[in-house]
Amino acid sequence: MKLFCLLLLLASSTAAVPLESSSGEKYPTLPSQVFATAPSPTEAKSRFAMLDDVRLLANGLLQLGQSLREFVHKTKAQINDIFQKLNIFDRSFYQLSVVTSEIKEEEEELKKTTNFLKANNEEIKNLSLEINSKINNILQERTQLQSKVGSLEDRLKGLSQSMVPVDQLSEITALKEVIENQEKTITNLLKAVGEQHDQLDNQKLKIKNLEEKISYDSFQDTVDKPMDSDSEVLDMFEYLTVNSSGPNTKDLPVDCSELFDKGEANSGIYAIKPNQSEPFNVYCEMGSDGGSTVIQRRVDGSVDFDQKWNKYETGFGDLEKDFWLGLKKIHSVTQQGVYILRIDLEDWKEEKHWAEYHFSLEGPSKDYTLHVSHFSGNLPDAMTNSTGMRFSAIDRHNDNQRNPNCARNYTGGWWFNACGETNPNGRYLWLRAKGRSTRRRGIHWKPGTGLSYYLKMTKITVRPAHLTDSFN
Repeated sequence: MKLFCLLLLLASSTAAVPLESSSGEKYPTLPSQVFATAPSPTEAKSRFAMLDDVRLLANGLLQLGQSLREFVHKTKAQINDIFQKLNIFDRSFYQLSVVTSEIKEEEEELKKTTNFLKANNEEIKNLSLEINSKINNILQERTQLQSKVGSLEDRLKGLSQSMVPVDQLSEITALKEVIENQEKTITNLLKAVGEQHDQLDNQKLKIKNLEEKISYDSFQDTVDKPMDSDSEVLDMFEYLTVNSSGPNTKDLPVDCSELFDKGEANSGIYAIKPNQSEPFNVYCEMGSDGGSTVIQRRVDGSVDFDQKWNKYETGFGDLEKDFWLGLKKIHSVTQQGVYILRIDLEDWKEEKHWAEYHFSLEGPSKDYTLHVSHFSGNLPDAMTNSTGMRFSAIDRHNDNQRNPNCARNYTGGWWFNACGETNPNGRYLWLRAKGRSTRRRGIHWKPGTGLSYYLKMTKITVRPAHLTDSFN
């Protein structure tokens, strides 16, 4: 713009230049109007041509300045977009580094624990060998004593006809008491050795499980866990086959509430037959106000809940202790009407809590999608955010977060919603763990915000909803 003004000034100044004579004298400058009255054709044409060139140059410079301004704005916008993408990348990289560091930290802890257990295992082996050698020595001494006692009895038979002194009789009696005491000691030692062998087997099993966990946390495929449950426990989760000589299936109740209505008041294992299902065994909990069907219980950590999808679908555990009834059976019960889901918890301070929801499940084609509503209880609500979620297990994750797999990182199967809310099917921890990454793998109840409850007992039951049930 400044260049355009300068050109206009130069053009205007050329229109009124002072005249000089041949002798060098200057004449007064005449106004431009005087020359305008009678300019020569060549001068007028030249001056107007210069003005047109100046205007053309000025317009070109204005267009160039406008184009430069637009280019600068576009460049600034692109630079801002690049900075935003770099910030997003930095945050994602930081989150990934945090998760990686936690995984490495836990892997180191597991390796240390495994090394410690291996050292204890070697000590137990050495101790067992030493005890076995001592027991062999005791058995040899026992054999020698028995032979001496036998020879002594033979001598006593030979002396039976003669008078035996009283002091010899007392010595014989004392010797028999010593032998009996030694036999008791040997029996106790054999029992102790058997217990130590059992402990040694348990230590080996724990070491094997820890090694499997280490390889699993390193994102490697694991082999299937051996089935160590006996056939009787496995049969309890299979559907019952009814023959012609057995009871009529029409007489079986559809759930534990109907069994209570028929007059049964004792808690225990019963057979039920929901509509559109084969009969199967359940644990019924009878109270003063009705019967409830128990679908999950954790009391002592005797059952591993880190199971695959087919186990969570069919059920596993021991109906008398820790167990999961099975998604297929739970669905067959709760599709008969409106049911109440009740969750009873006990933390390590021996404080008891409870929560209730209206509860329903969709079928296997929808991966048993959860629907809960009408929350009540003295626990913070930690399951409403999981409504509409599909069930996830160690080999099938349906959580909202693609990476990481919640069931793999937090153990157990549940209706996970981006991980971390609540997990009654987590790893059973006998004491409250110190590390945050270890605690979140255990049994816990945590809402989106608020305190976390780390639990030593859980029980989940369902019962039909009645008009008397009130909810907030």
